[in-house]
Amino acid sequence: MKIQESGEMYLENILVLQKEMNDIRAIDIVNKTGYSKPSISRALKLLKENGYINIDKSGYISLTESGSSRAKKIYGRHRALSEIFMKIGISEENAVADACKIEHDISDETFEKLKQYFADK
Repeated sequence: MKIQESGEMYLENILVLQKEMNDIRAIDIVNKTGYSKPSISRALKLLKENGYINIDKSGYISLTESGSSRAKKIYGRHRALSEIFMKIGISEENAVADACKIEHDISDETFEKLKQYFADK
């Protein structure tokens, strides 16, 4: 299922937060991203409706299998692209920012070829 870039960003943030803390609530996403509570609530509602996350009765958020898979793919792209950009001399700050923009739009073919090309460099 195709989700918007913003949905992928939320999934990625949930994944990162899961690595940092055991239990995640909407407020944790607000604090990490700086987005408003209403924006987070709308996004989480859509992610839940599309089967990417679960929210229990206490408000704790967890990724479903498909949500985890999608989040890991995006996060992996982000890390790999950041490393590639830094290898060619881009500052870490710009490499991370640019990777965040590109990770959602780059084709699988182009991404895999970039990884292969820079694997030995």
